[in-house]
Formats: sequence, C-alpha cells, structure tokens
Amino acid sequence: MTDLAPVLILGGRSDIGLAIAHRFARAGHPIVLAARNAETLKDEQNDIAVRYNVTVALTEFDALNTAQMPDFVGQLDPFPKIIVSVIGTMGDQSAGEKDLDAAAQVMRANYEGPALIVGLFAQRLAETGNGTIIGISSVAGDRGRATNYIYGSAKAGFTAYLSGLRNRLADKGVHVITVKPGFVATQMTANMDLPQALTAAPTEVAEKVFQATQSRRNIIYVRPIWWLIMRIICAIPESIFKKLSL
Repeated sequence: MTDLAPVLILGGRSDIGLAIAHRFARAGHPIVLAARNAETLKDEQNDIAVRYNVTVALTEFDALNTAQMPDFVGQLDPFPKIIVSVIGTMGDQSAGEKDLDAAAQVMRANYEGPALIVGLFAQRLAETGNGTIIGISSVAGDRGRATNYIYGSAKAGFTAYLSGLRNRLADKGVHVITVKPGFVATQMTANMDLPQALTAAPTEVAEKVFQATQSRRNIIYVRPIWWLIMRIICAIPESIFKKLSL
C-alpha cells in the first residue's frame, strides 16, 4: 500500500470524477468516492482497488443536503488531504427560465453545495496547515451568455468563491486550484453536438488536474485555447455582445 495523501472525490459517480480517481490511484493515492447511492459504485471501487493496488472507500454524500455536511466531514477517517469537487449539473436553460425549482436546483448543485462543502474542508485543512482543494468550475462562468446563464452564473459564483478561498488560505499551507474544463465528452454532454477540437476527454481533464496538483497551479483551462476564447468573449463590448447568440 502507500503513505500518499488520501484523495476525496466529491461527485465520484461522474465521468470526470472517476477519471480523476483513476489518475490519482495510478500514482498510489488511496481514494474515497463520495456520491449519492454510493453503494452502487462497488464495481468502480473494486476496479480501481485491484487495478492500482490502493485502498478505495465509498461514502454517501448529497451536495444538496447541507445540514448533513458537518457530520459528513467529521466522519472521514483517515481525513483526506486532497479534496476534489466535481459536483454539478448542466440543467436545462429553457426549463430554468420558466421553473424556479429547476433554476434553483442548478444554482444549488453548481454553487451552493460545492462552495459550502469545500469551505468546511478548508477550515479543517487550515487547522492542520496542509492540503489541497480542487474545484471543477467552468468557462461558462467567465461571462454570462443567453444560452446558459443559469448554469454559468452558478459556476461564476463557484469560481469567485474558490478565488477568495485561495487568497484566504495562501499563508495557511492549503492550496486551492480552480479548473475550467470547457467542453468535455461525458454522459452529461452526450446529446450535445460538440466541436472536437474544443472537447476534452475525462482522462484529459484528470491528467491536467493531477499535473496542476503536483505543480501547485492556481487556475487552469484544460485546453489552453479556452483561455483565448474566453478572453475574446469577455472583451466584446456589451453593446455588441447583447446582439449575439452565444
């Protein structure tokens, strides 16, 4: 086995979450997969454990059940030193424009839940003086656009939260990484017609996350072209931008 830091994947059922779990396990890290109905991840648990000869644990976690978050953090033993939040849902923009509950679900899943849980971990890690928090945000949070502003606004909030957390913890021995993947070929985007040149595989995201952890990067765009694309989009004057369909 290994003495490397345990890695907790919040949203461990997702394609990106599982890919990240595989990448850290390949390096020898014990893994904890946290998700709703976690017991249904036993096949994934066994695969990772056998493939990489590491300990893999499953734990129940619901990002929308904020009342249970303190107990969730307190019961983890050993306590993870690397926390990866892959929590989120795309939702449906059209539905969210008409249905308050649908919009609230997207906002809570992409901002409230992830921010509150990583905030609790941040407090514990700051007390011990070391650790890494990795938040999967989105390029959609760089500027609100008509086609996905509900999802984008929540991701913008999470990006800002991670930025503030990174600033707060800079002298506490805790590093915070913001990841902006752009398009990723997952089950969540399976019905979308995505441009191949701009679309990463979950394994590509996982590799970039692992490398960013090793090099202590602050903010990463999984494919660097997205940095340029979003700089251009953010630079468009509002008088022109509001006439565009992006």
